[in-house]
Amino acid sequence: MTTATTATTATTGTSAAPPSRPAPAAALDLDRLTGLRTVPARHPWRWAAGIAALVVLAQFAHGLATNPGWDWATFRLYFTADTILRAIGRTLELTAYGTVLGFLLGTVVAAMRLSRSAILRSIAWAYVWVFRSIPLIVQLVFWFNLSYLYKRFGIGIPFGPTFGEVETVGVLSALGAAVLGLGLHQAAFAAEIIRGGIIAVDAGQREAAAALGIPRWRQGRRIVLPQAMRGILPAAANEVISLLKGTSVVYVMAIGELFYQAQVVYGRTGRVVPLLMVATVWYVLLTTVLSVGQYYVERHFARGAQRTPPPTPWQRVRALARSLPDRTRPAAARTPGGQS
Repeated sequence: MTTATTATTATTGTSAAPPSRPAPAAALDLDRLTGLRTVPARHPWRWAAGIAALVVLAQFAHGLATNPGWDWATFRLYFTADTILRAIGRTLELTAYGTVLGFLLGTVVAAMRLSRSAILRSIAWAYVWVFRSIPLIVQLVFWFNLSYLYKRFGIGIPFGPTFGEVETVGVLSALGAAVLGLGLHQAAFAAEIIRGGIIAVDAGQREAAAALGIPRWRQGRRIVLPQAMRGILPAAANEVISLLKGTSVVYVMAIGELFYQAQVVYGRTGRVVPLLMVATVWYVLLTTVLSVGQYYVERHFARGAQRTPPPTPWQRVRALARSLPDRTRPAAARTPGGQS
């Protein structure tokens, strides 16, 4: 019987009716949804942690204002004193010299580490290993006492005659030894930062440039370097900030930078805490300026990687100021259906 039915269906060409679909659900009542009240999620532990942090912060601020040991009168007296301002200039001078020397030499060392020559790679690796292993203060003291090892510097043929000599003390002063020590120490870290940024660039970029016949020097300047800078800048800026604070170590060489002058003043007046706060606040201000500059430089080099660059701090403040009137209005007034 089943075979006959199948044959009849095949002969007549008719097919079974498709199964019936359920009727579509009724459309949602938008008026009902508009009247619903939105209940925000509650986070009691988050509020408790925030309140506890504010209490601790308020207690600390109260201690700053009421504890006579801080001696804010002495702080105000020396914060803009001539000796402190001159010391800030010397701190910035050491930072600038150390940064320039460190990154110039670090670029050379990074190129040596990326070289195809095993000798150059080995020398660069040894340099980075040695100068990253020795503490900065030890390096500074060593360069300051270099005249004990070499009384005179000479210029001539290696292992041959000398054309001229000068005394080490006359060439390498305390400031010169500090700049040399800071620069050589910084170069070891800068070399690794630059090398890391370069090897982070996809090798296919260089291969494509080489396939197009672009010279190697132009590949590095126009293709590799702009992309590597995005990875180099954050770490390089951190190193500059660390170097700014690291200049305080040169107090062992009796150079009049910020921390040394603060020591001199509180050694004369006995006001240790206020003078330490003077140095602390100035270090915070200087590092803040460097951090702001770092943000704008990173934003500049991120233009090729992001369609829309991140907003600047001033743009964030203006956006927050524009959004405040909307936040203060009732929720019903902000929605189109809430207007009466």
